[in-house]
Amino acid sequence: MGKATENKESQVDYLKNRLNMFLEVVDSLDPESTDLDDIDRLIEMLDDLEGKYNQFKKDW
Repeated sequence: MGKATENKESQVDYLKNRLNMFLEVVDSLDPESTDLDDIDRLIEMLDDLEGKYNQFKKDW
């Protein structure tokens, strides 16, 4: 992967970028063709984002 994010500013930037990526994926979904696998992937993305937030929060 990439280099570890160590300072608060870069951690917040990381979270913002991941959230924007999530929103782009949601915007790109077609309601007519979205299936359970797509929803599971969205949930996984949110779980990953929450995990990173909790990890960074300990540093703050």
